[in-house]
Amino acid sequence: MPLNIPYGLSNFKDVITQGYHYIDKTPYIAQLEAVGKHNILLRPRRFGKSLFLSMLEHYYDTQYAADFDHLFGDLAVGKNPTPFKSSYPVLFMEFSGIETERGHDCVYEGFTNEVENALKRFLTRYGYGDEAHAAIDAASSPYGKMKDFLRIIDGEKILLLIDEYDHFANSLLGNDLSLFQSIVGKGGFVRSFYETLKTGTQRGTIDRLFITGVTPIMLDSMTSGFNVGKNLSLTEQFNEAIGFTTAEAHGLLDSIAEACPDLEQQSLQDDVRRWYNGYRFHLDASESMYNSDMVLYFVDRFDYKRCAYPKRMLDINIASDYGKIMAMFSIGDRDANYAVLDELLNQGEVVARQVEKFDFAKGFNRDDFVSLLAYMGFIALIDERLAGEVFAIPNHVMRELYFQYFKVELERRNQITISDRAILLAVETLALDSDMQPLMAELEEVLRLLSNRDSIWMDEQHIKTILLTLLYQSPAYFIHSEREMSRKYPDVLLLERSPYKVNYQHLIELKYAKKSDGEKGWAQKKQEGIEQVQGYLQLPSIVGLEKLSAWVVVADGERVEWVAVD
Repeated sequence: MPLNIPYGLSNFKDVITQGYHYIDKTPYIAQLEAVGKHNILLRPRRFGKSLFLSMLEHYYDTQYAADFDHLFGDLAVGKNPTPFKSSYPVLFMEFSGIETERGHDCVYEGFTNEVENALKRFLTRYGYGDEAHAAIDAASSPYGKMKDFLRIIDGEKILLLIDEYDHFANSLLGNDLSLFQSIVGKGGFVRSFYETLKTGTQRGTIDRLFITGVTPIMLDSMTSGFNVGKNLSLTEQFNEAIGFTTAEAHGLLDSIAEACPDLEQQSLQDDVRRWYNGYRFHLDASESMYNSDMVLYFVDRFDYKRCAYPKRMLDINIASDYGKIMAMFSIGDRDANYAVLDELLNQGEVVARQVEKFDFAKGFNRDDFVSLLAYMGFIALIDERLAGEVFAIPNHVMRELYFQYFKVELERRNQITISDRAILLAVETLALDSDMQPLMAELEEVLRLLSNRDSIWMDEQHIKTILLTLLYQSPAYFIHSEREMSRKYPDVLLLERSPYKVNYQHLIELKYAKKSDGEKGWAQKKQEGIEQVQGYLQLPSIVGLEKLSAWVVVADGERVEWVAVD
């Protein structure tokens, strides 16, 4: 039987009481208590943060004391609870619904409303009267409302939970840097609000606090006024707190393996790893993490009747979220940011010093941009050097989004148009008829359009990137670039991707011929490619691929030739 998957659910009580499959993260409650009272944990979008926060809310809230055994009895913390279980009134805030496109006053109003609504929910929940509500109504600013709230509950000790603390700020940063600075920076109302929270912690009223978000873009402004929060985001201890470990992800996939015994389990695990794994938040962490929402989406949308993968390997709503965050490529020096994108796609990695706190008053440099990409989940930590940390694209989902965005940037920077429809038809022809001509015609046309512009320097790697950019516009294939095959690395492998059916899979080796070397150089490169492909075709891992066509593609930046290899 397929599992009851809690995809899109973030209410802990609903997940537990309505029979959804829950990955137990409650062991981290004791660890959080041990490291400090005021903690911050950042993770990429759609990573399971809200469900984690809801779990904390239900664990600590006095209002859920009678439900404790029902909610937590079968979980790790229920069998070994901490002394603080069911001991706090909980103030819960989240800042994801604030409109940011209509200027300062609109953001101010939205932030104020979110604060007011959260405070009044607390007052109602814990039995405060009309006078307390009236006091909150009377204060005009978010920090004024918070001051009055702290006065009203003076003598209490509460837990404050803040979800999506930076959601509106991320949108502001991508759209209007000056507006972002005026709201979040010195003298802005966000800093004043967190200064008020600091007062609450100093008095002991806010006894414990836990904040989640995506990026640390507000930590400088926030912790300038509120300097008691401990950022746990890049610590080894909490690497696996949010998201799924390999064992947790594989446990979800077991239901698919049981329902579809003819589906090779190792291939299923490998595919899910390539699509959704790859996030590491500390180099010494024992393993890289899966994006939990993406894995839940896959299991939830898996076609159990046909034993086929979802047609969309990424929920369109998640893709839309990441599309919005792509606006951050315009922050600061857009050309410098594009160079980072170009480096990622062509060299496979970038090196930078990871920033733990941003100060936009001092500018926005390459380290800032690379760090922002890492916090958002577009790149992940893989190594370190003396020059800084090494980051790479973590998985196939992110790679697909990058190449789709790279097409947009190619068109914008070079004032050209690449036909989506023509690409889709060209890949379809390649998949059904093993006819390379339409795709190569599209590649040649793009190279021709770029040849008179200096925004991209042509070499073999760049031409391969452009070819991949075209291929990634179609969902027909699982695209592998330089995938290790018995210690050899074919440039491009196009493998059948469930649930799509193709008549042909493809191996493509690309060679760059310098114009200065003339026809002799061209012929030499072509022969090198043929011999290389012939070697690939002897590999056991290649021999086992059915319906495989092999090709050598030779290009010089304008001209393209292709030849089939038997």
